[in-house]
Amino acid sequence: QVQLVESGGGLVQPGGSLRLSCAASGSIFSIYAMGWYRQAPGKQRELVAAITSGGSTNYADSVKGRFTISRDNAKNSVYLQMNSLKPEDTADYYCNAAYTKSRVWGQGTQVTVSS
Repeated sequence: QVQLVESGGGLVQPGGSLRLSCAASGSIFSIYAMGWYRQAPGKQRELVAAITSGGSTNYADSVKGRFTISRDNAKNSVYLQMNSLKPEDTADYYCNAAYTKSRVWGQGTQVTVSS
C-alpha cells in the first residue's frame, strides 16, 4: 500500500482558487480509485471527488462545476483544482487511496475560505 502526502492548502478569499496535491510513495496506476474527502467543524467526513483507475470521475453535488479531480500516473500524484471557492468549502481535506479491501489516508491539509 502507498503512503499519501497532501499539500497546497491555505487561506483564500471567496471566489478564489486553490490546487491541492496528493503525492503517493509508489505507483497509483493499479489502485481502484483515488479520492478527496473533507471534514468541516462539527460535520462528518464527506467525499468531495473521486477518480477511478479508468479515469471515471464523481463529484459531490456541492462542488460540481467548481472542482476538478485529475491524476498523473507518471508522477504518482492526484490533484484537486478548486475554483470559485465559497466559505462553506472551509474544511480539512484528505487524500484517499481505495483498494478493493482497504483504504489509505493522507494526513490532511487545511483549506480556509474567508474574506
